[in-house]
Amino acid sequence: MVVERPLQRLMTNTTTNCLWPYILALLKKEPVYAYLIQDMVKERFGFEVGQVTAYMVLYKLESDGYVQTEWRSVENRQRKYYKITENGRKALEAAVKYMNDTASKLKE
Repeated sequence: MVVERPLQRLMTNTTTNCLWPYILALLKKEPVYAYLIQDMVKERFGFEVGQVTAYMVLYKLESDGYVQTEWRSVENRQRKYYKITENGRKALEAAVKYMNDTASKLKE
């Protein structure tokens, strides 16, 4: 089918290539250990992302002030958890609004 190639590009560009809203949505519920992000994205959103990609996005979100880290003791080990900040919540809300507005315009 001819539509498959453009649809696949659209899906890649709105998921893997723009991962930050998905990560913020996961962190909105609770702080998350970075190693789990990859599996959580696949389970909740249905697409795969590389572990390195997830870490790179987390680091960028942290440096921009959208997430912050906290250390937790888990099974006698210190682990770094990421949690969303107020600025991260605002960015996520803006992203959801943008995506909803765009989808509405496409339906017109």
